[in-house]
Amino acid sequence: MGFLRIRTMVDERPGRLASLASALAERGGNILGLSVQSDTGGTVDEFVADIPAGPEVVREALEAAGGREVRVVPATAHELTDEPTRVLLLASRLRTMPWRLPELLAELLRADDARWIYGDAVSDLPDPTRLVVPVAAKRAVRLRRAELPFTLTEAARAAALARLAQPAAGQMGVERAVKLSDGVEVTVRPLTSIYREAVRDLHDRCSPESRRFRYFTAMPTLPPQMFDRLCDRNRGHSLVAGHDGQVVAMANLMFTPDPGIAEMAFLVEDRWQGRGLGVAMARMLVRAARDLGYAEVRATMLSDNARMRRLLVSLGATLGYTDDPGVVEARLPVGAMAAV
Repeated sequence: MGFLRIRTMVDERPGRLASLASALAERGGNILGLSVQSDTGGTVDEFVADIPAGPEVVREALEAAGGREVRVVPATAHELTDEPTRVLLLASRLRTMPWRLPELLAELLRADDARWIYGDAVSDLPDPTRLVVPVAAKRAVRLRRAELPFTLTEAARAAALARLAQPAAGQMGVERAVKLSDGVEVTVRPLTSIYREAVRDLHDRCSPESRRFRYFTAMPTLPPQMFDRLCDRNRGHSLVAGHDGQVVAMANLMFTPDPGIAEMAFLVEDRWQGRGLGVAMARMLVRAARDLGYAEVRATMLSDNARMRRLLVSLGATLGYTDDPGVVEARLPVGAMAAV
């Protein structure tokens, strides 16, 4: 048959990728490219293979090996170019010709069509064969690809490339002033070890309910080893908000073993809740996740944490129940947030 691009959803279990590779090998397939991506339904494995079997035979073989939502489309030898090199070349072209962003995004994701959209069209209805890449609050690029739905990882890749066509954003690690809804200004900085005592005091001032919403238990103090993990930049990106010499809120973005996924959580002192501080820090974390290359941010919360649920839904997250009926999971694609 020739070259095929094969995409399948997989369960996160040891040996599942080996089973899929064996199924292709049994039909004479030679895997020439592999990527692991994050999507709304879970992890997606994508292969480029030289295989004599037809698409329908390949699909049936992978389904028998445990693949779900298997899609098989023709590919060309051109798609075997080194992916990092291809992306770097696209980035180089974009830096010199930013007005060609739609065309280069189409090349990046092998889309059938790409064009600028403006105004209310930026907030279009979801469609897996259509991807809207925000560039500003009322400007975006819309891509279409009929044969393969776009994944969250592809959305993150497109958002990262689009950043090159935008003005330079503020760097992570620099303090920022945030004006709240009542006009009070707080300063947000990266969490470091110098805030150990201030974070301890924050816990002391928070109500048991606020601590329960953050840790699922009314933890009176933050264990030293947990504080050290939150400060470790190899494990995540955490922020503190300060006012008048006190830390009044803490926000944490923690890296996970799942491809392209980070988790976030917040602790806001009771008297500072409902004033826009949580939303502002959440936006900072999502932008940090985008800049770090993550495709999706997730948050796990108690089902009675109505304030957190409203906050995340306002940012575009979808909510779903977990195996525990008292726990809700929010999922937020980082590529959906416009650059502002």
